[in-house]
Amino acid sequence: MNITVIGAGKSGKAAAFLAKRNGNNVFVSESNNAEKYKDLIIQFEKNGIEYEFGGNTEKATENADLIITSPGVLPTTAVIVSAEEKNIEIISELEYAYQFINNPIIAITGTNGKTTTTALITYVFNHSGRKAIAAGNIGTPLSDLVGNVDDDTVIVAELSSFQLDRIKTFRPDIAIILNITPDHLYYHGTFESYQQAKWKIFSNQSEKDLLILNRDNAATMGGMPHTGGNIAYFSMSDTQIGVFKRGSEMVVRYPSKENEEVIMLFEELSLPGVHNAYNSMAAALAARAFEIRNEDIRDSLMSFKGVEHRLEFVRTYNGVDYINDSKATNINATWYALASYNRPIIWIAGGRGDNNDYSELDDLVEKNVKAIICIGEEADNIFSHYCSKLRCIRASELQDAVWEAYKQANDGDIVLFTPACKSFDMFMNFEHRGQVFKEIVNNLR
Repeated sequence: MNITVIGAGKSGKAAAFLAKRNGNNVFVSESNNAEKYKDLIIQFEKNGIEYEFGGNTEKATENADLIITSPGVLPTTAVIVSAEEKNIEIISELEYAYQFINNPIIAITGTNGKTTTTALITYVFNHSGRKAIAAGNIGTPLSDLVGNVDDDTVIVAELSSFQLDRIKTFRPDIAIILNITPDHLYYHGTFESYQQAKWKIFSNQSEKDLLILNRDNAATMGGMPHTGGNIAYFSMSDTQIGVFKRGSEMVVRYPSKENEEVIMLFEELSLPGVHNAYNSMAAALAARAFEIRNEDIRDSLMSFKGVEHRLEFVRTYNGVDYINDSKATNINATWYALASYNRPIIWIAGGRGDNNDYSELDDLVEKNVKAIICIGEEADNIFSHYCSKLRCIRASELQDAVWEAYKQANDGDIVLFTPACKSFDMFMNFEHRGQVFKEIVNNLR
């Protein structure tokens, strides 16, 4: 078969190598220029994969029997339109890889919370002695797992609307929709089309499968098409089947409404915030469906330490640990970060505030922090609040802040980047902010 892969990013590359291993003729078409793909081109040539960079030409479709498109390639892109006009089948990397996977699959989608919930479910399973691996949009394409994991390993897949939009047979054992709010309309055109892409996660499920829904999210529930699978819910109020909040307790009522147990107290969750309470309930329900004990679920939800940009260890340099907590965009998240270490902390803080009350952090700062580096729009507010209590330094840019923290830190200290503020004064988002911080730290010399 002649297979064209559109896009040479992580998922496109993985699909190309899998298709080649399966004995197909593979052609990769990438619209970006070849400059940043030098190493990949060497791999393509070594494996006999043909390619083009700098544009999608007619070569992409002239001999293709199948198109595998990368996430985010717009449906209005000329090469996609051309393939449709020629009636060439177009699928996502997710759909292609699924044909060669026998593992149990838990698939998670939603506008917010996908990465945390995917990592959390994976952690609960592994912490409980059940092998699981995170994949999909979280970083590892499913194509990279084919032939590389045991069949009894549970694949926990974070899936975007882009990936789901081009599926045909993909059928997860458990599908989870965390929430749906308007997003990616530049790709889908309308909110309704975006909803429909999300709902595709359960489109092929049967009575053997489970669909887990956020009962409190109107856009998830409203107008949802019929599913062949069983349904369970997570909610902040009582629900017949699923996981819900009753007082301070997380209660599970699954697999039947007569079977009710208390898993834990919400105050015991390691991740703060209402959104993480929802993520934790979804994770708990998925674990119960795989018959993981409540005790193991509780222990895991109490000990889970988060994902990228959330208390992420970056590097030890000159005896100092550098921690990226860019995801801490509010006071509560930073409180958790400052409470997580019993060594002296050099705290890098600031960004765009949201009526921040720094007095909530005073006890922790007095106990754990030896110096504060203040950045962004909130720099003056943080400086004025703490400058009479400990050493505070203003920095105009994040790079200057890291350099000042380096100068203040001694062997055994921690440089903790936990901003307590939004990122939009200086960065596109907290992910961008965290990536920049890691790059700066890794370039320290």
